[in-house]
Order: sequence, then structure tokens, then C-alpha cells
Amino acid sequence: MTTPFTLLYIDPGTGSMLFSILIGAAATLFFLGKAALIKLKLFFSGKKGGAAQADASYRPYVIYSEGGQYWNVFKPVADEFERRKVPLSYLTSSKDDPVFGQQYEYIKPEFIGEGNAAFARLNMLSAGFVLMTTPGLNVYQLKRSKNVAHYSHVLHMPNDATTYRLFGLDYFDSVLLTGDYQKEDIRTLEAQRGLPPKILETVGCTYLDVLSEKIASLPAEEGHTFTVLVSPSWGDVGVLKRYGERLLDPLVKTGWRIIIRPHPQSKKSEAEMLSRLEQRYKDSANVEWDYNRDNIHSMRRADIMISDFSGIIFDYTFLCDKPVMYVNADMDLRPYDAYDLHKTLWQFAVLEKMGIQLKEADFADIGAVIRSASDSPQLAAERKAARQTAWMHEGEAGRRIADFMTRTIEAQEQQKERR
Repeated sequence: MTTPFTLLYIDPGTGSMLFSILIGAAATLFFLGKAALIKLKLFFSGKKGGAAQADASYRPYVIYSEGGQYWNVFKPVADEFERRKVPLSYLTSSKDDPVFGQQYEYIKPEFIGEGNAAFARLNMLSAGFVLMTTPGLNVYQLKRSKNVAHYSHVLHMPNDATTYRLFGLDYFDSVLLTGDYQKEDIRTLEAQRGLPPKILETVGCTYLDVLSEKIASLPAEEGHTFTVLVSPSWGDVGVLKRYGERLLDPLVKTGWRIIIRPHPQSKKSEAEMLSRLEQRYKDSANVEWDYNRDNIHSMRRADIMISDFSGIIFDYTFLCDKPVMYVNADMDLRPYDAYDLHKTLWQFAVLEKMGIQLKEADFADIGAVIRSASDSPQLAAERKAARQTAWMHEGEAGRRIADFMTRTIEAQEQQKERR
């Protein structure tokens, strides 16, 4: 029998979505009201002038960080603005973002909420230049504010720029690259999609600059034992999700130290799998699990790394110059921009040259396979070539990004004067 109350049932997924929409709507209304109040105050005060003068909330330079995990990306930029004594607004969606622990005078950090609350705030932003790692501008909830003159995306990986979800970079005014090789694919997509060409500026890789300094400062390990680092991506193509015990069991039996460093997203999306594996190896003295924010400690101790298509492959080879073994994960590119290129990605092509492929048939005798897969001058040369291609301007990224930001604002001011 159907009762009137049956019609009121909302499944948990829909309920969560509706709740998220309501929260986002409430946040949007709040900031709309705040903006309207500012305009009314300006109107009745009789103040006149340009956009930067009339809009009390205007900020010339803004960084938006989704969370503390991106601190290594933005720190060199913030440090450079502080050194130049130029004010910079640092908006973050993390209450414990490391920026709050810095003794900055010119960098002003502010927590703006998470998810829809943060997007509502960003969508009402008034700024000259906004720098972010967040892709999908004007595609999902994050919209271009009519009061922001320039949006710039800074790549936080030295691999292909087209491995974002569809349209990830399409609506930015500029993209800051780690290497010149990334330009061609972006230009190809712009031509295919009829998009105006963005400014493509090669600046280097900020987080690799930071990690390079950190890893160089680490002391050598005393009593070192041969160490294998298993550091996969997440999802169905990640080696932990795809192979799990079939890979780890024979590795653990070698007696070598095995460090397992899951992708940060695995803790959220694959918690059950991780719990199962942790329980399985809880009594194995040679197994370590690494969930630290920085990966440099595990990379520094490892003699070889096993991964899939994860970007950490390039962190490890560029920073440590040691061999890497990869399992061909057959990545499905359909949800990504790269699918529209109809070509082999640079990161896959170069991995075949500088890495050693590990097949599932090799798992049973993996100890012997690793022993025989020693480093070689050819592999070392390929790693060096990849590093020179994908990590240009080493140690200069923070300065180059600050230069680009200030040049952009100066050009905006000159354009206003010509009007």
C-alpha cells in the first residue's frame, strides 16, 4: 500500500546533493548581500574612481589553495612576494594550512571555507590576478568572476598538461608550465575547440624546487637496508587496487624493507582496501606504511620504486636519480583532455625509455627480477633527458611566477591609463 509519506523519501545520495546545493546557495546569497552592501555604502558616500578604487574588496594579487597539500606549490611564490614587500592575498580551504604558521608581513592568509562555500566566495572575488592549481574553471561550480581580470593555472606536476578531466584548462587566461613540451598539446586542444589562445609561460616547477632543497638537507641513513618503495596512483588502474596481495606478498617475502605509500586520495576513496592490506601485513616487520604529507623521506631511503602512471615517478627519478619499475596500467583516457589528442602522451613514451616494465607474470619471482633490473648508463641518460625536458628553470619557479604576475598587473594598469 502506498502512503503519502512514501513520496517524501529521499535517498541518501540525493539528500546529500540537495544539502550541498542548499549550503552553496546560502553561501552565495551571503556574499551577494555583502557585495550589495558595499556598493550601497560607496553610492551614499559619493566616492568615485576606477574599479580598483571603487571596489573596496579589490585585491591585486590572489592565490587560492585547495588545502595544505599544495603549500609546496605556492610557498616559493609567497616567499618571493614577501621578499619584494608586495601585498598578496592567500585564500585557502584548509584551516590548518601551513601558510598560517609563517611569519609573513605582506602575505595575508584567509580561510574561506571548503567546497561550495569556498566556490561561492571565489565566484564573487574582485582581483587583478588569481593564481590556482584548481582545474575546471567555468566548467563546474567554480566560475569566472566578472570582477577578476586574469585567471592563471599553475601546473603542479611535470607530466602532461592534458591529464586533467575534460576542459580542465580551457577557460584560464594563462597556464604556467614546467616545461616547453607542454605547450604543443594545449595549442592543439585550443584549435580543436575553437578557443582563443591562452598565454603559456614556462616557469619551472615550484614544488620540485622546494622538495629538492628539503631532500638535500636530509642526513644519510645509518645502517641502510635495501628498500623498495611501492607508490601507486589510486583507482582501478592503481597497482594497489589492481594487484594488491598478488604484488605485495612476494615483495614482503624477499625480506627487504618494503615501504608502501598510497596515494592521498586512497584514504578517502579506497579506505576498505587499505584497511584490508594493513591488517594482512600488520605482523610483517619489514613493511612500513607512509601517509606523511611529504614523500621525500620515503624516496630518500628507497633504492627502487614500483608504481603505475602516478606522477610520483617523475618526483622520484628527478629528485633521486634512481631506477623505477612500472606496471602498465592501461589508463582509460576517455574522461581526460588527452583523449582528444589521439597520440601517445609524453609521460608514457618517456616512461618506456627511463623505466623498467614489470609484468604480472614477474610477480612470483619478483626478488630475482628486481636484482637483475639494476641501473644502467642508458637509463640514467634517459632520466637526465626527461628531467631537462619537464623541469626547466630549476630553482627559479617562484621568481618567474612572481615576475609574470607583476607584469600582468602592470599591463592592466597601462591599459586603464590608455582608456
